[in-house]
Amino acid sequence: MPQIDVNQLNQAKANVTLTQTLLSQAIEKANSDPTLAQEAMKQASNEISSALSAVTQAQNTVKASSSE
Repeated sequence: MPQIDVNQLNQAKANVTLTQTLLSQAIEKANSDPTLAQEAMKQASNEISSALSAVTQAQNTVKASSSE
């Protein structure tokens, strides 16, 4: 049975949680501080990329384990 890397999944979960916070910040500041909103969106995008990377690594580990 392939082993799932829970640490990678926890990392992805943390990235998603931070993304939610950053997007909420961007929404709140959209009208009053567009520069801050844009920075929050940029950071959220980076967190989404990191989350996707962590999930992909976990999937690849499972695939590699199951092909052995």
